[in-house]
Amino acid sequence: MKNKNIVVIGSYLVALVMDTDRIPLTGETVLARNFRQTHGGKGSNQAVQAARLGANTSFVGRIGKDAFGESFIKLCELENVNAEFVFQSTDMPTGAGFIICDELGFNVITIDIAAINQFSRKDIDTALSLITDNSIVLLQLEIPLDTALYAAEKAKQKGAIVILNPAPAQNLMGYDLSMIDILTPNETEAKICAGLVNDAAYSDEEVAQQLLSLGCKNILVTLGEKGSFLCNSSVAMLIPSISVNEVIDTTGAGDAFNAGLAVALSEGKIIMEAAQFANVVGGLSVTKSDTIPSYHFRAQVQEYMDRSAHV
Repeated sequence: MKNKNIVVIGSYLVALVMDTDRIPLTGETVLARNFRQTHGGKGSNQAVQAARLGANTSFVGRIGKDAFGESFIKLCELENVNAEFVFQSTDMPTGAGFIICDELGFNVITIDIAAINQFSRKDIDTALSLITDNSIVLLQLEIPLDTALYAAEKAKQKGAIVILNPAPAQNLMGYDLSMIDILTPNETEAKICAGLVNDAAYSDEEVAQQLLSLGCKNILVTLGEKGSFLCNSSVAMLIPSISVNEVIDTTGAGDAFNAGLAVALSEGKIIMEAAQFANVVGGLSVTKSDTIPSYHFRAQVQEYMDRSAHV
C-alpha cells in the first residue's frame, strides 16, 4: 500500500528564545542567558518533524517577504519539505514568538502571527491541488480559525484524513467539526475548546465526550508524561507515554506528537498504534532543547523502539 502524503496547513514563526533559572512572576525581571533565534510555529514544526520521520510532506502557509521568511524557505529546502504553496505577504512581516525556558524544562510563550493574519480561504483554494484522497491534512489554530475550518472542510471533501491540533485553544462549542477525523488538544486546551472552566474538576473522558458532541470522530488528548487519552464512539483509553531519563525542554513536544501521529496514520497504522508511535516521537523530543533541534529522525526513533522492545 502506498503511503499517504502529509499536507501541513499552518504557521511559521521565527522563535526568539532565552533560558532562565525560573519563569518570572508578573512584573518581575529576571536575568536570562543563551539567547538564540530559531525556527518555530506549530505548522512548520510539524512539517519538519513529519519529513524527518520519512513522510512525503508539504507545507501551506503565509510568511512575510523578509529575511525571516527567506530563512524559512531555506529550511524547507534543507528538510525536504515541499514549499510550493508558501505565500509571501508584502505588507506584513513574518510571524514571531518569544519563548522563555526554565531549568526544569517548562516554558512560557507569546506570539504575534503577523503575516499569518492574511492567510485566507483564497490561499487554501490555490493550494488544493496538493490534497487528494491519499492525503493526511494536519491543521493548527495559529492560523485564523475561519481559514483552518475552511481548509478542513475542503480537505474532507477531497477524501483526505483531517487532523486538527486546536492550539492555541479557542472555544469551539457551536462549531460543526464533523469534518475533523482527529482532534488533538492537550489537557488544558481540551477544556477551553469544550467551553469548560479550566480549573474545574472534569475528567479527561468527560471533556472528550463534550468535544465529540461537535461531530469529531476521535478525540486524542495529550497528557505530557502520562501519555495520551483516546476517546471515540467505541473506546475511552489511556495510551501510556515513554519514560525519559531527563526532561530538558518541553517546547514543541505537542507538535512532534502530532507529526508522529500523522506519519503513523499515513503508513496505515490504526489510531491506537499511531498514538503509541506519536507518544514515542513526542517523548523523545523533550530530551533536547528547543523545537526543531530536538526533533529526531526516523532511524533514531526506530532505534529507541527496537531497544525498548528488548528491555
